[in-house]
Amino acid sequence: MEVSRYAPSTTGSAHPGTLLAGLLCWLDARSRGARLLLRLEDLDPQRSRPELARAMRDDLLWLGLDFDEVSFQSDASAAHREAMEALAARGLVYPCRCSRAELRAQGERAADGGFRYPNRCRARDLAEATPSDALRVRVPAGTIRVQDESGADLSQDVESAFGDPIVRRRDGGVSYHLASVVDDARAGVTRVVRGRDLATTTATQVALRTLLEAGPDPVYRHHLLLLERRGDKLAKLHGSVSLAELRDRYDAPSLCGVLAHAAGLADTVDPVTPPELLADFSWSRVREADRVLDWDGRSLLDLD
Repeated sequence: MEVSRYAPSTTGSAHPGTLLAGLLCWLDARSRGARLLLRLEDLDPQRSRPELARAMRDDLLWLGLDFDEVSFQSDASAAHREAMEALAARGLVYPCRCSRAELRAQGERAADGGFRYPNRCRARDLAEATPSDALRVRVPAGTIRVQDESGADLSQDVESAFGDPIVRRRDGGVSYHLASVVDDARAGVTRVVRGRDLATTTATQVALRTLLEAGPDPVYRHHLLLLERRGDKLAKLHGSVSLAELRDRYDAPSLCGVLAHAAGLADTVDPVTPPELLADFSWSRVREADRVLDWDGRSLLDLD
């Protein structure tokens, strides 16, 4: 059986993009008869709180999305540590003291719009590490070949595009990349459906999966994002409206109808439930381009 997962971060409340990503992942899994997991990514020690994780789960259930299993990423800390130790035993891990300010100052942009790490500390030995050092893993040079299910080419030379990725942050927490790869492998995940803002991380995760000998790569499918206008720029529809505000204005079928229309799955914004959308769900019906919405304090308006 195929296994899919939805893995939202629990560093804040759900927002329209969270719900759209969850809805598309749910529709994909249920249309294929796949097992669907909800993994609440609660590894950020500064921003993740138990009440946020519970609220995220409850908000997804409120929309009408059910899951075959719910887990908390923090419960897998032992497995994350074992994976890091396995990489270290092979001489692939090294300490790094470079700050974000130093990386910004050098001005080399990475593929995701951030700043590339120039592998400055790569010659350092792990024995030199202090508790406040970040730990990075040496990735091999050369292109990592990845093809999105949509046909998009996600291939990338990770070393050139990003530099060696962090596997342990300076605060001692495991990195998103390592935890995600380990958790997907442990759960037997075969499909990853997520927003295209994460597409540039795919080759890095495939590289880590290869180094960990964690089995076959899952099939990746990246989809549209919900955006908002901030001045002359477009940004993810995130901070301008919370789900609590939306729930004051919409019931679950009404909000699902707005999301379905934004994604191209419905011609109108009439109320609809996830099971009703499932009847004729197909990725060929899902809009490819990102959608621009606006929250005016009363409703979500389509600006496209």
